[in-house]
Amino acid sequence: MSIAQELRMAVVKSLHDLYQISFTEADFQVNQTKEEFEGDYTVVLFSLLKKTAKNPQALGEELGGALMKDHPQLFTGFNIIKGFLNLHINDGFWLNILQQQYTNESYGILAANGQKVMVEYSSPNTNKPLHLGHLRNNFLGWSTAAILEANGYDTVKTCIANDRGIHICKSMVAWQLFANGTTPQSAGMKGDHFVGDYYVLFGAELKKQVEAL
Repeated sequence: MSIAQELRMAVVKSLHDLYQISFTEADFQVNQTKEEFEGDYTVVLFSLLKKTAKNPQALGEELGGALMKDHPQLFTGFNIIKGFLNLHINDGFWLNILQQQYTNESYGILAANGQKVMVEYSSPNTNKPLHLGHLRNNFLGWSTAAILEANGYDTVKTCIANDRGIHICKSMVAWQLFANGTTPQSAGMKGDHFVGDYYVLFGAELKKQVEAL
């Protein structure tokens, strides 16, 4: 049961206890409190005024006081602003909900929906060394795939090793012209650093030739 559901049930009970009138959860609205006001959840009082024969301030004071008295484990305070009863939720109640979800291994997991998706990441350039940005994208890609899978999608993760295009050709040409058969092993370098150096070398040599024209 959500906090909003528990709050609605508590409001229905307190209204009945206060005025001996039957109410349902459909008789009023409960929303999250707007950021500019203090509180966690807000009970909109206007739809209750006619049935209770109360003005907004009086109804808010009586209902807020009853909720605090009858449900101290749920509410720690309230304020009333022009027909809106803003309620503060007990921190312990939040923590209890988090604990329940933490111990629920199936929380947030939906049944398979028959749809298939592919998440492609981080597909780095093959002519440059990896860096922290790639690590970030790996985390984002993996997390996105995990969320989709938990929501019922048949999820395929992939990474494209793109060794086609002018970027890798620049490294290849520079290696053919200047490497003299050197390899990452003979140079004692990581492969991505090795290829990246020749990519940079191509750019430097091209600049020299352009300036010489």
